[in-house]
Amino acid sequence: MAEPIRLQKFFSDCGVLSRRAAEAEILAGNVRVNGRVASLGDRVDPDTDLVEFRGKPVLPRCERAYRYVLLNKPRGIVCTARDEKGRRPVTSLVSIPNTRLYPVGRLDMDSDGLLLMTDDGDFANHLTHPRHQIPKIYHVKVAPAPTAEQLKSLSSPMTLDGYPLLPVEVQQLSSDELEMRLYEGRNRQIRRMCEAIGLRVSRLTRVAIGKITLGDLAVGKWRELSPDEVDYLMGRQS
Repeated sequence: MAEPIRLQKFFSDCGVLSRRAAEAEILAGNVRVNGRVASLGDRVDPDTDLVEFRGKPVLPRCERAYRYVLLNKPRGIVCTARDEKGRRPVTSLVSIPNTRLYPVGRLDMDSDGLLLMTDDGDFANHLTHPRHQIPKIYHVKVAPAPTAEQLKSLSSPMTLDGYPLLPVEVQQLSSDELEMRLYEGRNRQIRRMCEAIGLRVSRLTRVAIGKITLGDLAVGKWRELSPDEVDYLMGRQS
């Protein structure tokens, strides 16, 4: 018998509703557990309890567990499953038996840092959707040291290939290092933004995606995301 869990978490784990949305549906009387109208605070055993939402049963996800990996990608590695030029692909750094992982988004070959990998297509699609609102955070070494005017330009409206970019948050960490927060990821966006105002990027490292950080994970090493981290990235936490 599984450990009973909160009804809101059950909906989230099944991929049906976020926890907040589940609370609203429970309060509205649209959820039943074993035939009775559910109450906020109810717990359920996913293995034995029948949960119904608006008259239809809510089923746990397929028994096959998806995998969610955070990798500290080194420079010189390409973000593909295989490379026609013979360069080392990022998939060669992570090995899980009977699992075929793909990178979620990209870091160019000359960049390093946090890269997510998974075999869950819904997860990958969600994180790469233009409406995904969790920022990607980079530390960027530039030359020469940026002027106040250049810093202002980086955080002002810009276009690439005629496309208006979403606002970028820029903070100066030292004379030649910046922290940049992006809510989208156009092709080589940071490098091209810096080039447009006369700065050359000498190092570009993604250090976080929202509150998910590299921590003390060594370059080239990886770890699996926790269920709470997956819920956060999928927007299933209230």
